[in-house]
Amino acid sequence: MLTAFLFPGQGSQKVSMGYDLYKYTDVGKEYFDLANDIMECNIKDIIFNGPDEKLKETVFTQPAIFIVSVIIGKILIDRGLMPAMVAGHSLGEYSACTISGSFSFENGLSLVKLRAENMQIAGKTNPGTMAAIIGMSFEDIQNICTTTSEENCIVVPANHNSPNQIVISGNKTAVEEAMDQARSSGARLVKELNVSGAFHSPLMHSAKDALSEALDKTKINNANIPVYSNVSATATLKSDEIRLNLKNQIDSPVLWSNTIRNMKNDKASKMIEVGPGKILQGLTRKIDKDIQSMGMENLEQINEFAYV
Repeated sequence: MLTAFLFPGQGSQKVSMGYDLYKYTDVGKEYFDLANDIMECNIKDIIFNGPDEKLKETVFTQPAIFIVSVIIGKILIDRGLMPAMVAGHSLGEYSACTISGSFSFENGLSLVKLRAENMQIAGKTNPGTMAAIIGMSFEDIQNICTTTSEENCIVVPANHNSPNQIVISGNKTAVEEAMDQARSSGARLVKELNVSGAFHSPLMHSAKDALSEALDKTKINNANIPVYSNVSATATLKSDEIRLNLKNQIDSPVLWSNTIRNMKNDKASKMIEVGPGKILQGLTRKIDKDIQSMGMENLEQINEFAYV
């Protein structure tokens, strides 16, 4: 039985997450204190005390989830649970790369900080939105996006979360029109998401440029653990491929369904969501109910797991 670590993305944050890790573990205290220096703000206080609206700001959300997820991943490995493969949903891919040894916590958090800042800027410069569509095939949603998009007003499939859940992203007008078409075509649920931009769409080009420049200057190692890319849904250990995947990830769709299927095909039978929330556990069950899925988001769960 091979174990995979899955790392959550934006939307899984919650105020007070990781406080027990900071209070009771050495690595938690070390990394939270280090994070304050790297972020040049009291990110620790924002994570532990909120308020919720502040933690929901992209510039704080992404680093916060990264910090907590990496600390949990490090603790699990220190206690003897070494994953055979790793993947992360969007932002979570940076947590996966850190745990794989591709780059240090410091470099990972610096990249995430820059990524979050530039995604927020791109969201203001090129305003857009995202929406979840449940109960339609990818092909039907792709057709709606294609027919709805115009030269300067586009909408694209952004997150292939499960066979029945696709998130679309783009200019607000195009997304709203696609939502209307999806409803009239029989979608079970169509819901606009509370996000600050059209993530994983061409509207993120400026963020991609800034991040690409930073990635070129960052030391990236060959991974010790196979990292499954959002862009390709396949595994790699090569530093150059990891760098390119992270560049392309920001304006490309997240191929999550295929990622989980490929991990299962590569003999992963247990998948652990490492970090706050339960979103990825839910998606895993929708993708393949035969995969054993569980989560690790606090010290109590980690301690219980250690004795299973």
